Amino acid sequence: MAPATELQDFRIFVATWNVGGKTPNNCLNLEDFLQVEDSPDVYVLGFQEIVPLSAGNVLVIEDNEPAAKWLGLISQALNKPQHDSIFSSDLGPVSKISNNNILKESKSPSSTLHFFHKPSLKALSRNLRADSSLLKSCNCPVDLHSRESRRRQRKLSDLHSNLYSGSSHIGRYSCVDELLSTAEIPSSPPSPRQMSYCLISSKQMVGIFLSVWARKELVPHIGHLRVSTVGRGIMGCLRNKGCISISMSLHQTSFCFVCSHLASGEKEGDELKRNADVAEILKSTQFHKICKNPAANLAPERIVDHDRIIWLGDLNYRVALSYEETRVFLEDNDWDTLLEKDQLNMEREAGRVFSGFNEGQILFAPTYKYSHNSDSYAGETNKSKKKRRTPAWCDRILWRGDGIEQLLYIRGESRFSDHRPVCAVFSVEVEERNKNNRLRKGYSCAGRRLEFEDCIPKRHSLYEF
Repeated sequence: MAPATELQDFRIFVATWNVGGKTPNNCLNLEDFLQVEDSPDVYVLGFQEIVPLSAGNVLVIEDNEPAAKWLGLISQALNKPQHDSIFSSDLGPVSKISNNNILKESKSPSSTLHFFHKPSLKALSRNLRADSSLLKSCNCPVDLHSRESRRRQRKLSDLHSNLYSGSSHIGRYSCVDELLSTAEIPSSPPSPRQMSYCLISSKQMVGIFLSVWARKELVPHIGHLRVSTVGRGIMGCLRNKGCISISMSLHQTSFCFVCSHLASGEKEGDELKRNADVAEILKSTQFHKICKNPAANLAPERIVDHDRIIWLGDLNYRVALSYEETRVFLEDNDWDTLLEKDQLNMEREAGRVFSGFNEGQILFAPTYKYSHNSDSYAGETNKSKKKRRTPAWCDRILWRGDGIEQLLYIRGESRFSDHRPVCAVFSVEVEERNKNNRLRKGYSCAGRRLEFEDCIPKRHSLYEF
């Protein structure tokens, strides 16, 4: 008898960027940053400090406008055909992704795009997102005659019709303005050559913002979607620091994506605060129960219980050397010696934090702290020590679980903030229900009829990066 499941490879792009409290302008080009070769199946994009961490944003009301602008820029970049870029060649240099150079800002005039003055994050998310009730529901094997199973089967059929009849709105907006201000969804179908990604989930917690995107054809296979937040800021509970976690299943494999901003500071002992933040996040993150099948394991309630975990963010770990010592090694490009004094590496090796997690080899310069609109680290060009920080690899991406292979781990070169963005590409094994079992049973794990599932385009083998 054929095995119940089979493994398929999927590609996941992950990025983290502390944007220093700055709202994106019209000239920021994300296309070459996000459209890597052999476009990924899933995008996981985390930001920190999308708003200034002021008392008003932390204690009074959360400013959602920057998050809406980031969401619009991301959607435009993911769903814009590469041959029809809104950023023409006369707008200045735009880099292709490589080990040394990604995410350049174009030099176009501010009149190229005009953002809607007060974009609504809620309305924009609703327009870009796939059917949230379908994504949040349980798609484990259940009694096929139950009311819940019949309801999900009807919704899946409707989704299938929307995805492949040309009625979906994803990828049809000509510019960010239209995304942010439109009240109606355009009716014209997208070009067949256009990339089409749906927003699976997005969440803001003061300055932290996490969004997950997936190819349209994967949407029927995603379920158990849940979001959890943990505040670790002022007094150990306010939301200026902490994390957002998104849990979901893809086919028969559970995923957890954690975007965090940990305690800052480069004094001796500050790394212990960051260790405590990680421990509290792992302890306090709780996903609500959703699974209808108690025997299934696709809806874990804790981070570490997921099959595949990817943790990204401004982890804020520093280099345990003085500014002067660090500068000497940087001038010689002796990153290996500096990484031996990297606090995160030291704390992990001592077993005090991120037990069971992995990180790829770092082959790029420290990502923090840069002078404004400069490639120089803060403190290099002036004598003032007030804004000087010892250069460090604050921005990191780690993972945990079997069946994960990191294909790429690099940083970008945008001068947009005092941090450089960091991104990674993973090849991830995902369990799918065996086709022979589906033929024998006549239904898939989500309760869909066989003839419906045969219409879904199948994922081909992973290309070499």
